[in-house]
Amino acid sequence: MGSAAVLLGCAGAAWIAAPSPAGDVTFKDVGFSIPDAGAAIVDFQVTKDADATVTCAVQALNESYAVVGWKQVTIGPAEEATTGQRVELRTDSLSVTGGVNACWIAGES
Repeated sequence: MGSAAVLLGCAGAAWIAAPSPAGDVTFKDVGFSIPDAGAAIVDFQVTKDADATVTCAVQALNESYAVVGWKQVTIGPAEEATTGQRVELRTDSLSVTGGVNACWIAGES
């Protein structure tokens, strides 16, 4: 009985760890810089199937957390599953932070 529970637990962990057939995309904010009131630079990493194309929405926020800069960027196939990205945004006013809002497989909503 104990071995069956261990086997079931291992099978469940493997199922959770396995990538989905649709192909997941994840992102991680790495950093940002604010060169002036009209620009923000956002650095982030995207992990996806190497042959997939994804779109990421990148934003800059002001001190009230209002969006003052926004850009969608397309990231195409690459040799590695995880790639580093740097995006420069034009901003309407001084931002205090920047990062990725969302990423998705291109063509999906």
